[in-house]
Amino acid sequence: MNKIPPVDLTRQYEIIKEEANLAVLEILKSGRYIGGEAVATFEQQFANYIGVAECVSCNSGTDALFLALKALNIGVGDEVITSPFTFFATAEVITRVGAKPIFVDIDLNTFNFNLAQVEQAITSKTKAIIPVHLFGQPVDMSKLMAIAKSHNLYVIEDCAQATGAAWDQNKVGSIGHVGCFSFFPTKNLGACGDGGAITTNDKAIAKQMRILKEHGSPTRYRHDFIGINSRIDAIQAVILTFKLRHLDFWNEQRQQAAKYYQELLQSVNSLKLPQAIEGGDSVWNQYTICIAERQKAESDRGNYSFTLRDQIRKQLQDKGVVSLVYYPIPLHLQPVYQNLGYQEGQLPIVEQAAREVLSLPIFPGISEAEQEQVAYALKDCLLEIEENNV
Repeated sequence: MNKIPPVDLTRQYEIIKEEANLAVLEILKSGRYIGGEAVATFEQQFANYIGVAECVSCNSGTDALFLALKALNIGVGDEVITSPFTFFATAEVITRVGAKPIFVDIDLNTFNFNLAQVEQAITSKTKAIIPVHLFGQPVDMSKLMAIAKSHNLYVIEDCAQATGAAWDQNKVGSIGHVGCFSFFPTKNLGACGDGGAITTNDKAIAKQMRILKEHGSPTRYRHDFIGINSRIDAIQAVILTFKLRHLDFWNEQRQQAAKYYQELLQSVNSLKLPQAIEGGDSVWNQYTICIAERQKAESDRGNYSFTLRDQIRKQLQDKGVVSLVYYPIPLHLQPVYQNLGYQEGQLPIVEQAAREVLSLPIFPGISEAEQEQVAYALKDCLLEIEENNV
């Protein structure tokens, strides 16, 4: 029995290792490890790929979101609407700039936020909306941009898990006012360390972000703003440049893998499979299913410690399949955000997702045989549970 990991980065490395190794050695020999031609080249090529005028590289996807909010002058007294079903950084940066995150429920079919609730949540304090293209699935940006335009709001796209995804044939990160990307190694376009980028067609915003990421300094030793130190190093930039050439092919492999999972699992009634939204082009950073929870006693509501999903995950591990859970505690129920006043049950769909979601192994180069092993193991787990409960 082969052990199947949730992601295998070594398969990507095998494709780029010869050219990447030489390029990294050239950087090491050059002595220019921060900035320089390698970073400038990546920024230009990534801007071209996304289809925007400007790309500002930075240290991480978290910093990308933070710099975008700061550049748009969002701060104390402002509200920013976003999803409670995402990595903590999306809300964290809103709080860091002094604004208030406003959470709305999600659509269980896509795991992205509910656009009807987004519009209902807009107040006189709302300054921006952060759509999260979760698991590589794009938000309906046509509807969202119409909502934002009618209320004069900024749209900051969180594209951390969706590099290469598109809505209506436009790459995510090119549709809103700003796009924010993470190059964490497990992302569709992943570095061999941390990295991030911000994309925009607004040259003034890009200029402001470049100043803010260099300690608020437009020229050396002059500081007009309180900024941060957020730079991508030259080695990561050159690795990303080589990987960018293969990104579409790798995303196509993810799409084929997702399609095959659909075929393997569509007959399993106890599973809810992810659904691609019409008009969108998902790049399947994760293939995430829902395992329906059995009827729970009222006293057991909100128990995120051990669910049927977790039981199956443990059994899969015993069968050599490593699955992951994104995200077991929704943001509106995180301890640090209890001061916002959200109550358990207020956003029921995201709370259901937190109990039921399970991400199966998916990555470029995963074989059909490996996917079959995952699917058969999952079916066996479900069958065992059903037999034990008869």
